[in-house]
Amino acid sequence: MSSTGSPEPEPDTATGDTTHDGGSAPTTVRSRRSPWNRRRDRVAAALLAVAAVVTGLVVWAGSDSRATISETGRAPGRVPAQPATVPPDLHEAWRAPSSATPVPVATAGTVITGHDGEVAGRDPGTGEVRWRYARDLPLCTVGAEWERALAVYRKDAGCSEVTQLDAGTGARTAQRNGDAERGTRLVGDGGYVTTTGDRLLNTWRDDLVKSMEFGRVYAQVNAGYQPRPNCTYGTVAAASGRVGVIERCPGREGALLTVLKAAPEESDQPEQEFSQTLPERGAKLVAMVPGGSAVLLPEARELALYDSKGREKTRYPLDLPQSDLDREPRDGVMPTVRGPQNVYWFTGSRTMALSTADLTPQWTVHGTRGPGTSYAGRYLAPVGGGLAVLDAASGDTVRTIAVDRGGYRGPIRMATAGPVVLERRGDEVVALR
Repeated sequence: MSSTGSPEPEPDTATGDTTHDGGSAPTTVRSRRSPWNRRRDRVAAALLAVAAVVTGLVVWAGSDSRATISETGRAPGRVPAQPATVPPDLHEAWRAPSSATPVPVATAGTVITGHDGEVAGRDPGTGEVRWRYARDLPLCTVGAEWERALAVYRKDAGCSEVTQLDAGTGARTAQRNGDAERGTRLVGDGGYVTTTGDRLLNTWRDDLVKSMEFGRVYAQVNAGYQPRPNCTYGTVAAASGRVGVIERCPGREGALLTVLKAAPEESDQPEQEFSQTLPERGAKLVAMVPGGSAVLLPEARELALYDSKGREKTRYPLDLPQSDLDREPRDGVMPTVRGPQNVYWFTGSRTMALSTADLTPQWTVHGTRGPGTSYAGRYLAPVGGGLAVLDAASGDTVRTIAVDRGGYRGPIRMATAGPVVLERRGDEVVALR
């Protein structure tokens, strides 16, 4: 007999719970068993989790992050100014190893040293380390531009790892992989930085984006963009968004003085402002200013000046020993320092002052050991036993400050950090106050 009420629902065999629908009889609902409730499933899940953790640890252990130490610091306060006059004496305040800085590096109130894979920002007065950045890679070179430190590390065949650090705090501000060669040096003009090399030049802007490459490109995408990829390079200089280089090419008796735009429209398509044939293959680019270039001609024993279009203007005879004329810097940069009035060129036995306007020779000081530096309205030239204080306009010696350098007899590169005078002697930086 049929019933007018709703039939009683059958139990759901897939569940184990009991439900009630109004006043009807309770209904038993059985819960669905999770597929992960079985022991073998839980074991498999645990093994997968362990494998993921182990893989992550292995990747981390071999990564650049694992092999990097970055300890930042507080930015320095007001940087002390240079004194109004050169003090009567200077004494060693501190010293630190710095084999990776070809010259003393100081910017933003910080002295930057580089040694054994570590870059350190130091207090100029005490040498105390304010910040440090280290990797388990050898340093190729360390420089500074835009109030930031630039650390170039060697990886595999070349100097391919470049890190930019805030000079005041040590915080990383940019990083890139480059193609610089071993033995590279950084050449800056205030707006761009160029890496030197025998076969390839790379230029970067302040965010480390490559703005120009010139020479034998390692991973060339488009063929035919490089004008003379089989040439080798001599000395390099830069000024006002222009990069100059001496090219020595197969089949040519003389070298080429080539000046390039630091930032062409396309980074892999270099734009030449000019490429001038020189009378000697051993010619060397000494320095550049916005108005032109100075080139050493060793065979003629002359300094030739070229204007901004590559036209030779004049030549000056040089009374230099043959060892000075034949000297070829291994890092591709002639030892020069730019001051307010002059560019100072260390020939190897003396220092020549060249006008910042057009590189015309102004005066020469014999018996120096480096290009020196500007300080307190004077020019300081390193000499045996101390520092010669010179009038920057005339080159006349005002007086000499005795400096005890112990047994060191090699070349000296100099810089300043406020009132502190810095000397690079061999693989050390020495601060004088």
